Amino acid sequence: MLHGKQLILATRPYAKENRTKSWVFTISTLFILISFLVGTIYNFHWTFKLLCSIGAGFTIVRFFVIYHDHQHKAILDKSPLATFIFTIFGFYVLAPTGIWSRSHDYHHKNNSKLFSASIGSYPIFTKQKFVTLSKSEQRYYLFIRHPLTILFGYIFAFMYGMCIQSIMNRFSKHIDSLVALILHFAYQIAVFYFLGWQTWIFLCAIPHFISGALGAYAFYAQHNFPGVTFVGNEEWTYEGAALDSSSYMELSWPLRWATANIGYHHIHHLNARIPFYRLPEAMAAIPELQHPKKTSLKPKDVMACFKLKLWDFEKQQMVGI
Repeated sequence: MLHGKQLILATRPYAKENRTKSWVFTISTLFILISFLVGTIYNFHWTFKLLCSIGAGFTIVRFFVIYHDHQHKAILDKSPLATFIFTIFGFYVLAPTGIWSRSHDYHHKNNSKLFSASIGSYPIFTKQKFVTLSKSEQRYYLFIRHPLTILFGYIFAFMYGMCIQSIMNRFSKHIDSLVALILHFAYQIAVFYFLGWQTWIFLCAIPHFISGALGAYAFYAQHNFPGVTFVGNEEWTYEGAALDSSSYMELSWPLRWATANIGYHHIHHLNARIPFYRLPEAMAAIPELQHPKKTSLKPKDVMACFKLKLWDFEKQQMVGI
């Protein structure tokens, strides 16, 4: 059985991209996304516009995961063209490269630690700490983790969490967050003014709502699921954070495509340099990765994840209020 550094080293052969494949997936996904978005404008019936709008929402999620891999330097590293494409996309989805990279890198280095800042992740409080909070602090904590807050992830996770909050916390380092907000609202106002409110709904509102909701929930469920483990900072290990505190989300093939294999999250946390299209290969080849803690998008699993609110030291598990 491989453990610790040995297990991480075993994943290294899969942390090598096929440059051609990376470009094919990037360009083809971008083409599909643009086609869906164009289809929300030029279509002879509103039902087809709606289908294109929904398709665009799911394709945004896929391209976001590809963008996320580029930020990890797993694919298309040091490519000026790729950097340009993904920088524009980061503005489009309100996750500009500056705040995304800083917050997500922190998340990878601190995931599952009980006593660290909740940067780039949903906050986790112990039962003991929760009872010491004021009523307003308790309400705020529960609001962040509320199903409706995650459903409206476009507003709360991306518009506010990624952009507005980063500007308020440290404007000098997050000017690109302000640029993202300006560009984002400018293009939506232009669509509303020149193409009308119906086109705005199909072209802007529905795709961003779907991608924001699915993105926010996926990130939540990847680290807030029955069986998840949280530890003190001294007990923390990189391998443990990956295998014990990151889920494997079982999905159908269409959803695996739409989420670009981000459901293989335990492997991604073990080695973030593995390209998304090689994650299944790594899992199939390494026995130690084949028995992960699981969740899914089935209603019962979604409800089980949402019930979890606090870490119980005595039970060593997440519990409800």
